Amino acid sequence: QVQLVESGGGLVQAGGSLRLSCAASGRTFSIYLMGWFRQAPGKEREFVARISRSGGGTRYADSVKGRFTISRDNAKNTVYLQMNSLRPEDTAVYYCAVASEATSPAYDYWGQGTQVTVSS
Repeated sequence: QVQLVESGGGLVQAGGSLRLSCAASGRTFSIYLMGWFRQAPGKEREFVARISRSGGGTRYADSVKGRFTISRDNAKNTVYLQMNSLRPEDTAVYYCAVASEATSPAYDYWGQGTQVTVSS
């Protein structure tokens, strides 16, 4: 089992920045991919970004490329999402998720989510 706890969400004005963190505990040795997803009201959950164990293999949704940066600290079992130039359409609940090497690219564990609200 892996437990994930997100933090860093909040209310920010358009054009502002936030940094989300997600700390993993439990069977962290099994973690291969760490990713971020989001779900806006009335919409389906969508992929935002992901990063592999080595710190490479980063991928981003087209809607956040050039504005968001994902990174991870394996020593702390933590993944970060730096969000710059935020837009009202970035408003959503952001979820952290992890995948083991055996199940990748399917994500096995999910956090509880953290709310990000961008005001215009």
